[in-house]
Amino acid sequence: MQKVSFFKSIHVKLVLIYILLILLALQIIGIYFARQLEQNLKSNFQDSIFQRVDLMQYSLREEILKERDESMPKLEESLKSIVTEFSTGLRDVSNGDILEIRVIDNRQRILATSELENQNLIGQRSNTDLVRRAISAETLFDIIKLDNKTRNRVWVLANPIRAGAGPDDEIIGVLYIEANIESVFEQLNDINQIFLGGTAMSLVITIFLGILVARTITQPIADMRKQAQAMAKGNYSRKVRVYGTDEIGQLAITFNHLTNRLQEAQSTTEAERRKLDSVLSNMTDGVIATDRKGRIILINDPALELLHISRDITLGRPIASVLGIDQEYSFEDLIHMNDAVNLNFSTSDAPYILRANFSVIQKETGFINGLITVLHDITEQEKIEMDRREFVSNVSHELRTPLTTMRSYLEALADGAWKDENIAPTFLNVTQTETERMIRLVNDLLQLSRMDSSDYELNKDIVLFNSFFNRIIDRFEMAKSDKVQFARLFPETSFYVELDTDKVTQVIDNIISNAIKYSPDGGNIRFGFTGQGDMLKVMISDDGMGIPKENVGRIFDRFYRVDRARARSMGGTGLGLAIAREMIEAHGGKIWAESDEGQGTTIFFTLPYDADEFGEAGEWE
Repeated sequence: MQKVSFFKSIHVKLVLIYILLILLALQIIGIYFARQLEQNLKSNFQDSIFQRVDLMQYSLREEILKERDESMPKLEESLKSIVTEFSTGLRDVSNGDILEIRVIDNRQRILATSELENQNLIGQRSNTDLVRRAISAETLFDIIKLDNKTRNRVWVLANPIRAGAGPDDEIIGVLYIEANIESVFEQLNDINQIFLGGTAMSLVITIFLGILVARTITQPIADMRKQAQAMAKGNYSRKVRVYGTDEIGQLAITFNHLTNRLQEAQSTTEAERRKLDSVLSNMTDGVIATDRKGRIILINDPALELLHISRDITLGRPIASVLGIDQEYSFEDLIHMNDAVNLNFSTSDAPYILRANFSVIQKETGFINGLITVLHDITEQEKIEMDRREFVSNVSHELRTPLTTMRSYLEALADGAWKDENIAPTFLNVTQTETERMIRLVNDLLQLSRMDSSDYELNKDIVLFNSFFNRIIDRFEMAKSDKVQFARLFPETSFYVELDTDKVTQVIDNIISNAIKYSPDGGNIRFGFTGQGDMLKVMISDDGMGIPKENVGRIFDRFYRVDRARARSMGGTGLGLAIAREMIEAHGGKIWAESDEGQGTTIFFTLPYDADEFGEAGEWE
């Protein structure tokens, strides 16, 4: 399992979350505390000034409204005296933060100021926007602005002076005050610094506690992770340590219980898997299993051998594609397939047919989990069935032809042809000939049947093959017409062979008979034999019509004829060479033909013999 990086571990995430939550809480508390503290400090600063402003307004109103005579000081001097007195008092209250106090009449003319440097402004018109707004709105205005020279924050107050104590009385002037409020913000900054220091200390403690708290959660999880890794490798002996009875502890107990159950299930599954592997490996039939989408998830060795493919290219592929039936059937068709499907992999050289039976893997709820396919090799069965059908058809055809001929001639004889001395002998001769043909056919069939069932024995004797072969050829040479000539290509060495003389005589008779039948007038039939290793190779060659190359390999099949019409007219049953093959193979030899169409045919067959016991082999060409 891949190692978890430091920043992706749950331990670090828990600590970070814990710290972020604390930071968020402290940030919210800090913002609320700073705002409330700022408002309180500003309010206290402003309240300390407002407490004296009301009294000063009363004094200024009395002085402005007082009727003056020549004995009294001028209004400006009286107002200056009042402003100076109250300015001194306000500085004491506000720790010397009062910068300037001005008295302005309702025409915005400056009547008095507490700042000595600004005494030249007395009598001039005030251009302060806050004063105009206070006069026009007849209400108090204040703002905090930045002093252009000192870059300190200054609180500016413009409070209307009324002719009476009522809110509807006439405005007779404005009390303008500038106070340095920077000390309030400096005090606020000092408090914030103290708060930040406390926050930093609390974060350090929080990180330490967060690590301890996170370990109580992540340590059991880390143990369970290690146990899961061990379980993935097949080790179920390791147990998770239980740290307590809380939810994490209960999870650890449940995890240990799960480990025990998985160990039991793994043992059971492994035993069942071994049984299944043993069954699948020892089955002669091919077995293929798919998932619910038709992709192959299991295939045994016999199936791979039957399909002639490797396991790597089959797993994960659709079963219809692997079986080569994806053009005819989809996976849904195979699920509902009740009958077996024949898979024809035959080539021009050899037949190869498989039969596929399909069975659905289905849950009790009806949900389809996949498909099981069982493959059987039915090539031999199909070949036997085809041979059987062809055999029955050929036998029926071969028997029907003479029977039809006999019936026709017998019906003619029954209708009175037997009275005709010229016709009757001919009809009887044809009937007798067809009867003998059927007898030969039946005898050949019986002989093949005994060979197929191995219900016969070879009566072998050691014979001198040179003399044996000569006697058979002499017999045909005496009976043949002059249309063909015999040529013997025999070696001078004598060959002694252990064989059943009757069976081999029948083989050679069939081959020579065919050579004579199909040889043209004036043709030659050549005979020869030679020893090759531990086998005696015999040759019989003619100059007949020959056999097409594509048919040469089939002339030893039962009832097979290259030219059926001509062969039947010559009295053949189509079983002679088939019987010859069975007899030669029973002796442990082989028989085959070589031919070119129009240039004759050569039949070869071999017989085993002991060269050391009977002498060395000769040669012929």
